[in-house]
Amino acid sequence: MGCFDCFDGGNKQQRKEQERLASAEARARAAEAAQNRQEQFEKSAAGRAARAQMEAMAKQSANTNKGEPVLKVLLFPSV
Repeated sequence: MGCFDCFDGGNKQQRKEQERLASAEARARAAEAAQNRQEQFEKSAAGRAARAQMEAMAKQSANTNKGEPVLKVLLFPSV
């Protein structure tokens, strides 16, 4: 079939362009759907709870060390 590829060259390029456009449209629709799902989740009770938990974890991790060593070693005098 290699001999007849040149006869279909225009249609092949046109098909590739149509596939590229269809793929771009599909990606755009998928991104929009994902954005809508994210917004719905953020408005839901589960989304608010998840956000509150993440904020609490961030606050806790920011205040854990305060410049002190993590591991403290106590030395007792030998008797």
